[in-house]
Amino acid sequence: MYAQIYEKLYEHYGPQNWWPASTPFEMMIGAILVQNTNWRNVEKAIEQLRPYLTPQKLDLLSKDELAQLIRSSGFFKRKAERIKSFLSWLKNYDFNFAIMESMDKNHLREELLQVSGIGKETADCMLVYAFHKPIFIVDAYAKRIFYRLGFDMPDDYDQFRQLVEKELPSKIQLYNEFHALLVEHAKSHCKSKPICKNCPLQSSCKQRV
Repeated sequence: MYAQIYEKLYEHYGPQNWWPASTPFEMMIGAILVQNTNWRNVEKAIEQLRPYLTPQKLDLLSKDELAQLIRSSGFFKRKAERIKSFLSWLKNYDFNFAIMESMDKNHLREELLQVSGIGKETADCMLVYAFHKPIFIVDAYAKRIFYRLGFDMPDDYDQFRQLVEKELPSKIQLYNEFHALLVEHAKSHCKSKPICKNCPLQSSCKQRV
């Protein structure tokens, strides 16, 4: 059933080519910045950071300097602390992303979750879009869409994630696209106030509110 949702969304919207970033490091910084804000504010912060968007250069900035550059993302002092904690973790691997990408998915996820300010959703976004690990990302959009479709999904993040993963093949491109497609669908049709006309999932939706 989850595979059918994916297929219908893919057929309707096509490939999304996510995450919008030029490097894996930029993607991961964006994943921290997007917490509790919208992507437009993140884009403004990323542009301010552009001259420093390598781990080595960003590491040389003070926490206050970093905070001022990312003001547009909101909660900028807190996010500066989180980015600094993240950089400290990256430094354990000499900023070598190839080493981290070669790690076991579950072990890498546990390490990410030990970094201050990185929760499960942020960690899983990094796993999919920066480290190319197949994992289902549970966000507010996925919860909303699956509920309206009529699925009684677990409240627990990992139980929700694992329930979806049991049915899907372990292919990174599928998980990459599935998350992006759910975001696009939530923004186009399954909004807080849904637009059901021409919805690609309308025929199988219970339209729960």
